[in-house]
Amino acid sequence: MTSPRADGGSFRDPAGHVYEGDCDTVIRVVTPHGASAFDAVEATGLLPDLVAKGLLVPFERAPAHLVPTTETPVHAALSHPRLALVSYPYEWPFDALKDAALFHLDVQTRALERGVMLSDATAYNVQFQGTQPIFIDHLSFRPYRDGEFWQGHGQFCEQFLNPLLLDAVLGIPHNAWYRGQLEGIPSVELAKLLPRRSWLKPGQLLNVLLPARLQSRSLGDSSDSAQKKTRQRRLPREALLHMFKGLERTVSSLRPAGGRASVWADYANDNSYRGESRDAKQDIVARTVAAARPATVLDVGCNTGDYALIALAEGARLVIGLEADPVTANRAYQRAVAGGHAFLPLLADAANPSPAQGWNHAERKTLEQRLRTDFLQALAVVHHLAIGRNIPLPMVVDWLVDRAPEGIIEFVPKSDPMVARMLRLRDDIFGDYHEEAFAAALGRRARIEARHALPDSGRTLFHYQRSTPPR
Repeated sequence: MTSPRADGGSFRDPAGHVYEGDCDTVIRVVTPHGASAFDAVEATGLLPDLVAKGLLVPFERAPAHLVPTTETPVHAALSHPRLALVSYPYEWPFDALKDAALFHLDVQTRALERGVMLSDATAYNVQFQGTQPIFIDHLSFRPYRDGEFWQGHGQFCEQFLNPLLLDAVLGIPHNAWYRGQLEGIPSVELAKLLPRRSWLKPGQLLNVLLPARLQSRSLGDSSDSAQKKTRQRRLPREALLHMFKGLERTVSSLRPAGGRASVWADYANDNSYRGESRDAKQDIVARTVAAARPATVLDVGCNTGDYALIALAEGARLVIGLEADPVTANRAYQRAVAGGHAFLPLLADAANPSPAQGWNHAERKTLEQRLRTDFLQALAVVHHLAIGRNIPLPMVVDWLVDRAPEGIIEFVPKSDPMVARMLRLRDDIFGDYHEEAFAAALGRRARIEARHALPDSGRTLFHYQRSTPPR
């Protein structure tokens, strides 16, 4: 086992820190500061109960002396398996964020019933295994203090409820705003945008508009009286549970705003190949995945998930999808949930992927740093990057090949009606965009195992094995 190294995003909580062990292990250190709370929560039996129900990442005690930490002495060290992917709420489709919000409320309710509270309500403590949410921070739990107010209410609203309202009420996807403001969408800012009819909806009035009004007033209160009153408020446990139920009803009622257009949501049924060509493509993808036997597949430009489901049917244990269109990504997520598929579509633009962000550019990692996959599916995506986004063809190939050691990439020629549509209103400056140039660029990075021409379409599927290290 390699020497564990500190995780760049784990430094804010004095109760404990996270260290990355070998490729499959994460170690969470409990510091002396967090010792009493952890021991008290552990004594309730809550943590193993959540693990048994699949709600909390499984863990076991690890030898504390194996962790190189400045915290002396280490009270405890918890070892747990590394997730296949750590994703962020600004990459989740609407319904994934909604499911994460409801999941968080469920965990908090279960905890309170055992005399335990969550110390915060950050969305980053929820992750997905396929479409199943799971809680990852074992040290967020602490004993409930009788009569306490829910300290995480404001954070829950800003990281869960407000982003959902942005889309449900205003038709604006939450992702770009959330990515630009990592702690979520402030109630004070959202309140300025919500229409007056929001005052008639109790969920928005109580959780966004009134808190925003109180916060605005307290900013000018130099005596800090508003903050003191908040700290002194007493709230019976039954009232807390009622608050959680009210938020659950509010979140459950939200839907993405209707009428938002999507160019690609119906692409699977509206494209330039039919019948024999489509059947051939599905058969080639199925046979290639079956022979490769990958555990994890990355589907770039996954659309609503047709080929993700093929990969799962051929033995893949998990498919991670990247889709740049919010409506399409959400439909893919809904489809995965409905079928119980181990398929997690993320809202991600390959030409503008999630960057390193937060303190010291290390608190939130780049999308590329977090993706560890065995097999790549890049079907009908090359032309969108090379022609739609003006990215030189060799750079497109390099980026794709770097994502997985093996995969299948589709090349769509200029003669294809979809490409012709893209070029209709612009100059054709893409003289090197042709199949042989693509094959040459791929050949510099990988061994081309097979080259399948799809009948009556002009499209070609390339099966590659990477031969040079990722860049």
